[in-house]
Amino acid sequence: MNKKAPSLKIVESKQKNLSQAGLNAFFKLAQAWALNLKEQMDLLGLNATSTYYQWKKQAPKELSRDTLERLSHLLGIYKALQILFPDPKVADAWVKKSNQAPLFEGLSALEKMRQSLADLYQVRAYLDAQRGAW
Repeated sequence: MNKKAPSLKIVESKQKNLSQAGLNAFFKLAQAWALNLKEQMDLLGLNATSTYYQWKKQAPKELSRDTLERLSHLLGIYKALQILFPDPKVADAWVKKSNQAPLFEGLSALEKMRQSLADLYQVRAYLDAQRGAW
């Protein structure tokens, strides 16, 4: 059984498509959640507005592992909220509401998620547990 490795051209094409799809989904999520520029940059782990605008114009060939992980958690959070709250407006508003659950300590989910990649993971795990996914 002799399998050929995919050509570099195919791999690069798939990475580009993944980057583009992930960022497109993020920008739609950001619109649904009514996120401002700073909130979007924090969630993406960006410091430079120039990078943000470049990504919005055209996705890079390859996103960092950190960015891909952030996108994965954000999309998982979005999905979990859509499952937990059948009304999309309620689901989208949840991220900005103060939360008294011990994980949040009175912060909104958005405030918590903006702190770090680990906090993004914790919010996703919390929501997955709430919907019984674990």
